Amino acid sequence: MKTHKGIIHGNIIELSDNPGLPDGENVEIIVTVVKPHRPAGEGLRRCAGALADSWTGDDDRILDELQRDRQNALHRELPE
Repeated sequence: MKTHKGIIHGNIIELSDNPGLPDGENVEIIVTVVKPHRPAGEGLRRCAGALADSWTGDDDRILDELQRDRQNALHRELPE
């Protein structure tokens, strides 16, 4: 059993690589939809569009400040 990736065009599946089987070979396939990989935070950026009408410069400033605080956070060990 091998896993191959491909793209569906109507009732034809175009494979991204050669499966190594002769033309006319009978095969059985299981189709699994592969979600495209999105960079971290992409989902949040996509859904944040719902806030576009009410978003202000202050909101950007607050988020920038939170990000800076997180990057500069000092962590210390708690005494035992």
